[in-house]
Amino acid sequence: MPRSHATGSLLLVLALFVWAGMVAGISFLEAPLKFTAPHITVPLGLGIGRIVFGALNKVELLLATVAVISALVVRVPAHIASTLGLLSGILLLQTFWLLPALDVRALALLAGHLAPPSSLHTVYIGLEVVKLLTLLLTGSWVFRWALQVARAPVAGRKAAQVPA
Repeated sequence: MPRSHATGSLLLVLALFVWAGMVAGISFLEAPLKFTAPHITVPLGLGIGRIVFGALNKVELLLATVAVISALVVRVPAHIASTLGLLSGILLLQTFWLLPALDVRALALLAGHLAPPSSLHTVYIGLEVVKLLTLLLTGSWVFRWALQVARAPVAGRKAAQVPA
């Protein structure tokens, strides 16, 4: 396996699993638990959430960029490229539609206005579940694929070395 392929594969696997860990830790651990802490009010929780999810989104965009560039460099198979496309689509949907819409609702609530009922949080949570499962699946596929490529015989290499 050429060095650039090994480096690209490693970066791809790392980006996917670090991304998955961040989504699991923040979306499914920190976010729900923050409201169980003593003295955390809804406005305080919303303020913290806006900061945390804004930062998470920026890191996700960076990790997605690393993953896509690495995938292009190592020329991943179509099934891996498809799941990377799905992940990118979810992330872009969250970045340009859901997070801004949720931010408007949070700012309205922080300003003391009642926001009408909405399913935006449910949609966001559903996309986070799909994203986390897809990250774990894609990371596993990339890892197995990279191992297969690393173990494959190099074209043109002699099957056996004859002693001199």
